[in-house]
Amino acid sequence: MESQISILIVDDVGTVRSFLHQTLTHLGIDNVREASTATQCVKACEERHFDIVFLDIELPDGDGKDLIARLSEIIPDVNVVMVSAHSTVENVKDAIERGAKGFVVKPFSPKKIAAMLKKFYPELELA
Repeated sequence: MESQISILIVDDVGTVRSFLHQTLTHLGIDNVREASTATQCVKACEERHFDIVFLDIELPDGDGKDLIARLSEIIPDVNVVMVSAHSTVENVKDAIERGAKGFVVKPFSPKKIAAMLKKFYPELELA
């Protein structure tokens, strides 16, 4: 079954975007876009609806946590998942308080990404 979920990956590190993109493709998600800056992220969200945004905390032109509210204004039902190598309790708590629906720590496994997708879409049949 082909998934109709659309996902945006926002990370300034190309290898991280690439790995996550490949992981999602392997899980059967085809509708994946990428952005490497906060500006590109906002522009992409203004142009189309995304169900899930995997958002890095540290971006060259902004703080991912500051972006959460902006993305929620543009797409009220968006599921923002923070992605960071810095999984301090403060970071996780701060992101959740600001509206993030999940938190993934780098380096992440495909299993972790699959679990996150299932959290939002339990009916999803992953490859």
